[in-house]
Amino acid sequence: MKWSLNELTKKKQISFNEKLNLRDDLLKRSQEILDCQPIEVKGEIAYDDDLFYLDYQIKTVLTLPSSRSLKPVEYPIDLLVNEIFATEESLRGNQELLDNDLIIILDKDLISLDESITDNLLLEIPLQIFAEDEEAEELPAGKFWSVLSEEDYAKQQEEKLEEKKSPFDALNGLFD
Repeated sequence: MKWSLNELTKKKQISFNEKLNLRDDLLKRSQEILDCQPIEVKGEIAYDDDLFYLDYQIKTVLTLPSSRSLKPVEYPIDLLVNEIFATEESLRGNQELLDNDLIIILDKDLISLDESITDNLLLEIPLQIFAEDEEAEELPAGKFWSVLSEEDYAKQQEEKLEEKKSPFDALNGLFD
């Protein structure tokens, strides 16, 4: 879905409620995404005072590889998006607006909903995702090694610091 800036300045506000299939675009832009169900999008785009306001909600399910086993994991997304667009000419005299708000400067006379959705979904991909059975599973370990979670590692480091805080630490091993 795309709107020309001319159309938006005339109509002032356009509401939309669509079901989009952006699977191919998402797969091209990210190797992490294995699949994407159809995307439900509901919102509006409005024009006011040389600014274009795009507000919408995304609902979809991405299939991503597990961080541990690479098994496919379904990751539901329910996201509210608020973006403000402006042309370069309209912002020339208003540097304060640029400094205070995150405004996307348009490089063409179109606003593309598909591009916005794709960008925002890619930003929502988590760094780690686990399958349900993997979350409860113990981390791998060997005879003299083990994998620690970040929390366990932080606890281990705190315990080492607490041990060293004792004033008698220097005397340890003195009479061995």
